[in-house]
Amino acid sequence: MVKSKPYNILYLTFIVFLLVNCSNNAFTDEEALLEYLKDEENGYVQRKSVNGIDFELMYRPTDLLVKQELGDSIISDRVKVLRDKYSKYLYFNLSMSKNNKELLSTTPKNRAEFGQMVNQLVFGMNEKVHLYTQSNDTIQMIDYVYPRLYGMGKSSSLMFVFQRDEKKLKEEYLNFNIQDFGLLTGEVNFKVSSQKVNKEPYIQFKN
Repeated sequence: MVKSKPYNILYLTFIVFLLVNCSNNAFTDEEALLEYLKDEENGYVQRKSVNGIDFELMYRPTDLLVKQELGDSIISDRVKVLRDKYSKYLYFNLSMSKNNKELLSTTPKNRAEFGQMVNQLVFGMNEKVHLYTQSNDTIQMIDYVYPRLYGMGKSSSLMFVFQRDEKKLKEEYLNFNIQDFGLLTGEVNFKVSSQKVNKEPYIQFKN
């Protein structure tokens, strides 16, 4: 019995380690998960400032989309169906601002430039934003959404949806690339950890 004690201690330590690491990825509600995502130290959001333009890129876990569609009706079978639906894709929120305001409120110098930027944001960002693997393979963009806030927001925010490819997620990181579209920033690139995507946090939905 004496000889088995060290093994028992090691086993218990291992179990505690697993529980702690699992619990770090699990959240009781949407608000707690969002707070976790907003902390750069956790690896799901990155921020850069280039030529006066502030960029923020956040990976959006599957369960945030699930919660959005579920609303307040938490049904276990429905959760599973929605997770299967949304887990086929990768979601990224990109926010861009100048002086803590939307781009449309600060960047265009005249009506013509304003119209060009509106057209770019609404219809043309699929040509300016790309997601690549470490080995430079393109990950297909499925869609993107740009909600107009008409100067009421602090940033111009878009959500991009890409095809999820498990083989491509075996590489160390993905490159999220934003080509210059009139902001004089040049290309802006973010490296996204594949490990963070593969072990994305989730919500513990309870009826």
